Amino acid sequence: MKVYNLLTITLTSLSLLSCVCFADKEAKLSNQAISVPISGNTYITQIGDASDQVSQKGIAQWSNPKSVISTFFKVSQKGAVNLFIKAKTEQEAVIKVSVGTHVFDVKLKNQTWDTIPVGAIEIDEIGYVQVNIQGVSKRGTQFAEIADLIIDGDAAIEPLAFVRGFEPYWGRRGPSVHLKYTLPKDKEVKTFYNEVTVPIGKDVLGSYYMANGFGEGYFGMQANSETERRILFSVWSPFDTQDPKSIPADEQIKMLRRGKDVHIGEFGNEGSGGQSYLKYPWVAGNSYKFLSQVEPDGKGNTIYTAYFYAPEEGAWRLIASFLRPKTNTWYTNAHSFLENFIPEQGYITRKVMFGNQWVCTNKGEWIELTESMFTNDATAQAGVRMDYAGGLAGEGFYLQNCGFFNESTPYKSMFTRNAKSTAPVVDFSALAKIKSVK
Repeated sequence: MKVYNLLTITLTSLSLLSCVCFADKEAKLSNQAISVPISGNTYITQIGDASDQVSQKGIAQWSNPKSVISTFFKVSQKGAVNLFIKAKTEQEAVIKVSVGTHVFDVKLKNQTWDTIPVGAIEIDEIGYVQVNIQGVSKRGTQFAEIADLIIDGDAAIEPLAFVRGFEPYWGRRGPSVHLKYTLPKDKEVKTFYNEVTVPIGKDVLGSYYMANGFGEGYFGMQANSETERRILFSVWSPFDTQDPKSIPADEQIKMLRRGKDVHIGEFGNEGSGGQSYLKYPWVAGNSYKFLSQVEPDGKGNTIYTAYFYAPEEGAWRLIASFLRPKTNTWYTNAHSFLENFIPEQGYITRKVMFGNQWVCTNKGEWIELTESMFTNDATAQAGVRMDYAGGLAGEGFYLQNCGFFNESTPYKSMFTRNAKSTAPVVDFSALAKIKSVK
């Protein structure tokens, strides 16, 4: 896994900023001033000490001068912006506030909350602005507590985009983005095939590159830690709960087959159900194949099976096969998505490519899928984050989110890729014979 720092952040808008110091150190806020809460809009983009952190209250733990704390907001107007912070300190401290190459030194003495003038900048281009804060010197154990960045001036007028009136946890995670593939009408689809590539440098910690979604679950690959990556396959229970322990026995997901080295468990807090994952060191730049099947068993249940193909191995792997009770369906809602599940990583852009989508019906007929619809989640639709995109890329589709880039793909945009017209070669009988392990 790569080590990410400030150089990985999109800085295009920052280079277009200029600033001057306040002539009046007692500059006052106007009635139009806007508070940008630290809690939902700020990240430690360069870590000096693991104890430094952004909390629900803002910056409350901050002692290392090497830590860089960055706040983001998006403007829709050009012009001047005056910067202030709502802050307090233990004793005395000097902090550095910078926008691009321009720096303000701010001396703090107040031990109770106060609004402190920082400086004025001139914004020359519409888009995201990044404000960095770094400690210079302090007399106490902490530099300061900061609750809000306050912006005022010609460019600090609505519409503005930042996290407000919205849960900071979800805002800091950033927007999730999806592609829904158009399935053939009047066909009973059993199998969905997709190919997934994460571009080099976009394999960001905390990412779920979900390849094969279906009406009752999902199947894809994750970057879980600096040393671990997973292939994850999950199926929701028909019983609606956030606690898997509360699912009645006759509505629990049951494992039918399990691939080698695959962990079988359960999940909750986003619905509940059965989960399986394989720890696998997938590599950015390589293309991986995902095959998922949905088939009624004729007894009022449905069987869900997932297979994974890595070019490093040159063979299909069984991940798992689950039985979902009280369900009678073929494959529905074929989709892919991209999400960040670690809030502290929401300032880093991630991207994934999807190509060569096909389905196979219950009659064995392969049909190519060339059309997809772009959608996003509540974070994007609330307008608190605007860094989301998707569409055509090369011979396939792509999704991109987080990192405070300025592009935003409209909700429900439709895209059509060029057809390849050559169906995947898959030996289904051989897949069914892959040995299940206990």
